[in-house]
Amino acid sequence: MKSPLQQEYQQRRQQFMRKLSKQAQGADVVAVIPSAPMAIMHRDVEYRYRQNSDFFYLTGFDEPNAVAVLAPGQKHEFVLFVQAKDPLIETWSGRRIGVEQAQVLYGADRAFSINKLDKVLPRYLQRANQLYYIADIDEKQDQRIFSHWKQQIHAYPKTGQGILGLTDAGRVLHEMRMHKSPLEIAQLRKAMAISIAAHQQAHHHCVPGKHEYEIQALMEQLFLSAGAESFAYPSIVASGDNACILHYINNNHKMAQGDLLLIDAGCSVGYYNADITRTFPVGQRFTPEQKALYEIVLAAQLAAIDAVKPGQRFHKVHSAAAKVITEGLLELGLLRGKLKKLIKKQAWKSFFPHGTSHWLGLDVHDVGCYRDAKNPDKKSRKLCSGNVLTIEPGIYIAPDFIPAKGQPEVADCWRGIGIRIEDNVLVTNKGHEVLTALLPKSIGAMERA
Repeated sequence: MKSPLQQEYQQRRQQFMRKLSKQAQGADVVAVIPSAPMAIMHRDVEYRYRQNSDFFYLTGFDEPNAVAVLAPGQKHEFVLFVQAKDPLIETWSGRRIGVEQAQVLYGADRAFSINKLDKVLPRYLQRANQLYYIADIDEKQDQRIFSHWKQQIHAYPKTGQGILGLTDAGRVLHEMRMHKSPLEIAQLRKAMAISIAAHQQAHHHCVPGKHEYEIQALMEQLFLSAGAESFAYPSIVASGDNACILHYINNNHKMAQGDLLLIDAGCSVGYYNADITRTFPVGQRFTPEQKALYEIVLAAQLAAIDAVKPGQRFHKVHSAAAKVITEGLLELGLLRGKLKKLIKKQAWKSFFPHGTSHWLGLDVHDVGCYRDAKNPDKKSRKLCSGNVLTIEPGIYIAPDFIPAKGQPEVADCWRGIGIRIEDNVLVTNKGHEVLTALLPKSIGAMERA
């Protein structure tokens, strides 16, 4: 009896193979998906292993030096090549699943030692006309697979069999990954629940005199103690003008009264990631300038969230946020001109240089096209049920901020302020659900009593 998770992986593989066959218009196809290689931290010390998301999505297998072969219509439609059991190596590096258990536990029709890849793979390639592959994961594996592909091309005139065409499997697989299943959404909810608790703890313990890394340590300890595998990405804990650095990860500054603290952090559960940002005073209250900018960012975020619904063009979400930010900056005198003209010229970019959204899932910046592949003249694709995306507008006025040409100088009281608010949103059949809604973000909630 297969578990729900095993059934899910099987359904994904079957759907993937159906889509490959349909795209190939009846031609015989085979897909080869490699695992991620180990990454060296320094000398003979390796980073903790993180599987290639595409490989994991189709197999659930979490070891390096593996290859999945999917061959629709052949006797063995799902074949795994994995590391064989080796007691000596396992003493140093941990237990391996091995060939026999890979077949039993992961539903492979056949499993082989990875050492037999060069001998066995041609059996599956020569029965197909089209090879689907995902490159740039492991350069050594790329050369190995490309070598087999070349051999097929050279042998074709004599045998009349084998692979001729090579296609990126990601074009099919990444479209599948954009539409999250109930099981995937459940994993995302777990990651977000843990991350929300960590953000709440961080807010509670944030006081002048502490260092940013103390808040980082508190959050990441909670991630692990609550059952997450790790942080989803290097945590950003940025106080004062560090918040104006979008990917600040030094986290070594001592927080001071009057600073804002921007925390962009989330954890990973089952490789599914949360990505949440909150900004609040290190002391008790926002300054008038901080409060004015925070109100703009919050209004922009709420407008962008409100724009999320099935059938909506992806770029419209960003447009909603950018319009509110432009209006707010104009009202404060930080921009000058006519609203429509400022929006057309994208005048907000000096203060808000990044996009409002990205896809979220197995990768923090998850896969999937933002443009409509079927109609490239359109600015962006339509949102649909099962998409998960971030909503994260911000305003950043660095100490050395330089206004755009024709725009007013910025007074010192505005400089050094960086604010971002980020939530994770699921597109539903009728609209949207803010998956991180339990983490407060109002002015009142961000200030201390």
